[in-house]
Amino acid sequence: MKKELRTSEGAAPIGAYSQGLVVGEFVYTSGMGPLDPHTGEIVGDDVATQTHQVMRNLGAILAAHGLGFDDVVKSTVHLQHLKRDFAAYNEVYKSYFNPPFPVRTTVGSELLDILVEIDFVAYKRA
Repeated sequence: MKKELRTSEGAAPIGAYSQGLVVGEFVYTSGMGPLDPHTGEIVGDDVATQTHQVMRNLGAILAAHGLGFDDVVKSTVHLQHLKRDFAAYNEVYKSYFNPPFPVRTTVGSELLDILVEIDFVAYKRA
């Protein structure tokens, strides 16, 4: 059984997808971009600023189910310019977590007008 997660503090879906789903003890988020949840506009024109906004959006979705970044077990990251932006994105990304860090896949992707998109899998402890 799956339950939809939705919060006005995270970027609203712009297509046929949910912000997040709870399935058993796991929470899955959609890939989030750097959209301001109140205006729908892209925040920032550099990867560090955009990564902060993505993490705020993801944090809001996690919080809607009583979770935080320490509950994240897996992330998938898409960077428009992998080689150019990896170091700056990684500095911002790691500032949101405590060791042990989640497992992660980071790939270069053709993204539509954004520099970074991230999704999470989190575990809800009993």
